[in-house]
Amino acid sequence: MKAKLLISSLLLGTAILAFAKVKDPVLMTINGKDIKLSEFEYLYHKNNQQQVEKETLEQYLDRFVLYKQKVADAEAAGIDTTDLFIKEFEGYQKDLSAPFMAEDTTYRWQFINEAYQRSQKEIDIDHFMLPLGSNSFETDRMLARMDSIRTCILNGEKWEDLADKFSSDPSKARNHGHYGFVSACTFPYDFENQMYNTPVGSVSKPFTTQFGVHMIRVNNERPRSDVHAKHILKLFPREATEEQKAQCKAQIDSIYALLKAGANFEELARTESQDGSAQRGGDLGWFGRGRMVQPFEDIAFDLADGEISEPFATKFGYHIIKKVAHGAPSLDEMRPLIDRAISRDERSKLIGQRRINDLKNKFNYNLNPEFTALLDKALVEHALLDSAFVATYIKDNKMPLFFYNVKNSVPVSQLASQLIPQKPLVDVDQVREFIMSKVETVTDGVLTECNARELMNNNPEYRNLINEYRDGMLLFEISNRRVWKAANKDTVGLENFYAANRARYNWDEPHFKGIIISAKSDSILNLVKADMRTFGADTLTDALHNKYGADIRMERMVVKKGENEYADYLAFHVGEKPERKAYPAMMILEGGVIDQPEDVSDVRGAVASDYQDVLERRWKEELVQKYPAKINKNVLKQVK
Repeated sequence: MKAKLLISSLLLGTAILAFAKVKDPVLMTINGKDIKLSEFEYLYHKNNQQQVEKETLEQYLDRFVLYKQKVADAEAAGIDTTDLFIKEFEGYQKDLSAPFMAEDTTYRWQFINEAYQRSQKEIDIDHFMLPLGSNSFETDRMLARMDSIRTCILNGEKWEDLADKFSSDPSKARNHGHYGFVSACTFPYDFENQMYNTPVGSVSKPFTTQFGVHMIRVNNERPRSDVHAKHILKLFPREATEEQKAQCKAQIDSIYALLKAGANFEELARTESQDGSAQRGGDLGWFGRGRMVQPFEDIAFDLADGEISEPFATKFGYHIIKKVAHGAPSLDEMRPLIDRAISRDERSKLIGQRRINDLKNKFNYNLNPEFTALLDKALVEHALLDSAFVATYIKDNKMPLFFYNVKNSVPVSQLASQLIPQKPLVDVDQVREFIMSKVETVTDGVLTECNARELMNNNPEYRNLINEYRDGMLLFEISNRRVWKAANKDTVGLENFYAANRARYNWDEPHFKGIIISAKSDSILNLVKADMRTFGADTLTDALHNKYGADIRMERMVVKKGENEYADYLAFHVGEKPERKAYPAMMILEGGVIDQPEDVSDVRGAVASDYQDVLERRWKEELVQKYPAKINKNVLKQVK
């Protein structure tokens, strides 16, 4: 008895251990591939959230099995092994893994919050710029020169005089080096740091950005006050005459009269404004000083909230402004501007470098010191990055470039495809910097892929998301091949299907079938009429197109009354002649009104859609035979 109890206890303990290991059991197997319970539950719940009427578990199970059978067919066709698929999928993997890198997200939010806090204050600055040198030595000389100019300014020489004489900033011609009040997200990050870290009344030390060598002086600061405004614009024509400007003035005055009579500003903006903001009811969003042309800026800032300006002119045309509000925009309102600024300047590189550093720490990355020794030796022997350098030191080199995860390494040869500069680099410092930047590129790719594999193994949420994208890509391509494109390419199949089901495609009313031609003038149309007697029917349209080019337009159509205004007027003789300013002359080139379709081309869209359904059914029958699903009913009962 004790032995039986002991055996039972051992069996029970083994079962508990086995259950503990199978936290995500296999729900089904299709074509030898296991599909876990978590993946099914993830898609089942996501599907029901998107449906107006929720499907039962049994209903969704049938669709899920078919979905996975189609994916299996795509894999059997080798779609997942094509270069195009692999490249596109790797791009998705990299993008989708980003939210799962908490450090990356946290670091980005630090920049977002910093930019927003800075944006609450405007800084009045003077700016001085010199060009970057062609190499590090020349740039150092420019920095030294800027430092000498700084000494002159600190000793009392006028900024504007020195800027006019020596600054390479093109804006000095109009501002003499004075930028006025500016705010965050306007300049590169290094420049912005100097603006907000230099005390009022002080001159910064010389610094560099990708655009040049800079120096700024901070004159004053003030709280930010932006304007949220809408406007209506009547544009001046290019090189407008006084008469044309007077016409614009008359149009804007009429709009203003409607506004004074109580018309809705936003509706008038949508119908009358010639600015890109018209579709938004004229909404320009928030803007600060220095963002708009004068006198637009001053008028917008001087208006009271809710007030509408009288019409006024800028170099672009006549405007009417409605001021919505003033003050500092919220973080949500500033977020798009901040995100754009971060993505285009040094901050995006810093975020990327932080992400790489996090991955390096996570996967025990170590750059091989033998490679750095090789690089030093190569730069002494061949101080030029060209094809010979790559062939001699990089291309077939099996030496480890770096190590990760203790035992793993990447060979130096993997750098070869990266080291292709647009022109040979001759400066040793530039060569080293370029090569090391490409080492970082290879590192990023390898460690990102390693991280993605780890996420796939350890993070069900990420794994399910990646599988969803991968299977979705495969499903689209295999469906395209087997159904959508197949229906259009199978000309014989379409014709046979149409012949067998012709009665399904009869029309309830006559259609015009043919070509309508329009021309820039009646004289051109008369020439076309004469040519119609010369050209053969088979070559008519090509011949007319080659001879008249943009002077004519030809439209082939099969339409019923009411579907095309040209066919209505010319073929069905209803309605007025359509107004086509560029092509006022028109006629029927060939064709006429027919009572029923003459062939499959007349109803191709409807026939192709129905034929796709036929191909889909045939494919489904084939899939059931080729890839039968083995479903574990006990696991199915665990679906939550």
